Amino acid sequence: MTPELQLALDTAERAGRLTLDFFNRKTLKVFSKRDDSPVTEADRQAEELIRSAIASRFPDDGLLGEEFEEKPSDNGRRWIMDPIDGTRSFIHGVPLYGVMIALEEHGSLRLGAISFPALGHLFYAESGCGAFMNGSPVSVSPIGGIGEATVVFTEKEYLLDPLSEHPVDRLRSVAGLVRGWGDCYGHMLVASGRAEVAVDKIMSPWDCAAVIPIVLEAGGRCFDYRGNTVIDGQGLVSCNAALGSLLLDAVRKGESL
Repeated sequence: MTPELQLALDTAERAGRLTLDFFNRKTLKVFSKRDDSPVTEADRQAEELIRSAIASRFPDDGLLGEEFEEKPSDNGRRWIMDPIDGTRSFIHGVPLYGVMIALEEHGSLRLGAISFPALGHLFYAESGCGAFMNGSPVSVSPIGGIGEATVVFTEKEYLLDPLSEHPVDRLRSVAGLVRGWGDCYGHMLVASGRAEVAVDKIMSPWDCAAVIPIVLEAGGRCFDYRGNTVIDGQGLVSCNAALGSLLLDAVRKGESL
């Protein structure tokens, strides 16, 4: 295990333990950001912990997080973090939130770590080394039939928006099972073979930077609604290999399922 991955794992678990001090607390302070999305004192303290841990070890690396201003990189390396992915779940006492840390080097994602403190799960991957949960390898499912697939989603708009001909949107009508297990938890269901597709129609870099290397190392595919594997695209779709190939081909050809 590289020093960078070890730091990511240790820090994600430390930040996760911090969030548990606030989880299900009736006096939790919740604030509204400029975009009207919620943020809590736990989000801010967890990100401060992550930033401090990384800066003390790799002071020249850049830092990009959801709650504070970006620190530019001096060496082409940038750590990307989301202290609580699934803040709304966290506020309501739902244990499916995650602490996410990723390392990007010269524009390519090198590693990702996601801790689910309330579940005791730790997912991680580094390029070329496979994907793991709590030290055991994980991989995507082999299911190739859309009618057998489980599709999970985050935003209610995935179900409520008028049905388009985009192949990812068509899944909600033809998949075997469609459930709202969202945020990073849904994408880790794909990485560990318990769902076939995870859909987020709205994403920021810190929402997906840690997800992508884990899903890819688990044998899956990650792409936005335009078919590009980027952290600043239009949404994010995680799939197993079989359905990922089918969906990507349809997206790039502009065809429906």
